[in-house]
Amino acid sequence: MKNNDDDKSSLAEQYDKFAAKFNEHYLAGKTRGREAMSEALDKAHEQLTALGEFSEERGEELKQYIARDLDQTISEAQHLGEEAKDVFNPSRLGAGALSSLAAALELTSNALHSLSDKTKETLTYKTGEMTSAGTLTCQKCGQKVHLKATGHVPPCPKCNGVLFTKGY
Repeated sequence: MKNNDDDKSSLAEQYDKFAAKFNEHYLAGKTRGREAMSEALDKAHEQLTALGEFSEERGEELKQYIARDLDQTISEAQHLGEEAKDVFNPSRLGAGALSSLAAALELTSNALHSLSDKTKETLTYKTGEMTSAGTLTCQKCGQKVHLKATGHVPPCPKCNGVLFTKGY
């Protein structure tokens, strides 16, 4: 029987495998956006469970973790788009390439904002859940925990808090 650390390592490997398969399906698709992401998640789940990579239940758990992480990434991209829109505001720039870039960034920001609004919910990460690399901030005390690779969300090392927000 595997010990708990082996199970955690296995779950991290399965998360990464699922994420790679999702990416493969998403990039192979003809459309982009929330619906295409959902379809790619479903296809990856279906394919990997059919291959016996993990159980139906584990696949559903991984699918939820990856969907949550995708929502967080969209939120971060939206924030970056807003910052870029402020810096490259077309009215502040002269004609030419920078003005064109600013207009493109504004359109991208608007598209990301729309996508984020459709999937908006509080993205709370809980101790024991699986997530990709990034910085988790304890909602109780503000302590930052840096994950360098896919892994389980640990309890806060400062206050033992179990709820976090995430950034990259």
